[in-house]
Amino acid sequence: MNARNRILGKLRTSLAGTVPRPDDFDQTLVTEPWRYAPAERVSRLRQLMEAVHTEFHQTRSADWVALLAELLGARAVPDLLVSPQTEHGRLVHAYWQTRNDLPRLHAYDRPIEEWKDELFSHTAASLTGTLGAIASTGSLVVWPDRHEPRLMSLVPPLHVALVRASQIHDNLYEVMQAQRWAANMPTNALLISGPSKTADIEQILAYGAHGPKDLIVLLLEDA
Repeated sequence: MNARNRILGKLRTSLAGTVPRPDDFDQTLVTEPWRYAPAERVSRLRQLMEAVHTEFHQTRSADWVALLAELLGARAVPDLLVSPQTEHGRLVHAYWQTRNDLPRLHAYDRPIEEWKDELFSHTAASLTGTLGAIASTGSLVVWPDRHEPRLMSLVPPLHVALVRASQIHDNLYEVMQAQRWAANMPTNALLISGPSKTADIEQILAYGAHGPKDLIVLLLEDA
């Protein structure tokens, strides 16, 4: 018997004769200290995210695309990466067709190997959706998929994220319960609390070292 089989054998028999402990997990330990009145969730999320240099805008569901165009124009952003396969991507493409003074649109529609240089060196901004946000930590919940791969929110210097007010939860536990993560665990879930930053070098805080230098949150009110 080789070493691998011996190790696996020990693992298989390691619980022999033991009695499982009862499942006495108390969810209040991770929820009760982090609960907020529904009216407070937006203000807390905004306060925490703006404290770390996030640009935060509240808008109506019918107005966010025009606001996006205005914000990108004010920054003179030359191009925007957006997925045409998503609902928000289709809305952006439709609005862009009504004007000729807006940034060029790009789509993540090829393997990364075919356009790595363009993505890393010539893509100024990206737009992605989110699964919601967490009020207790001031974080966005981003779940990358084949339409919006992880690099969309990590590579461009400016990341614009859409969040619905109705999808702001008090804490991470509530997010996992509401979205049934136990039954459909994401392969990669991102919790984004602000622009990328580091203080590793000489303890001087620098933005954009490991990801986007700027983060804009568009909070969509449901009314």
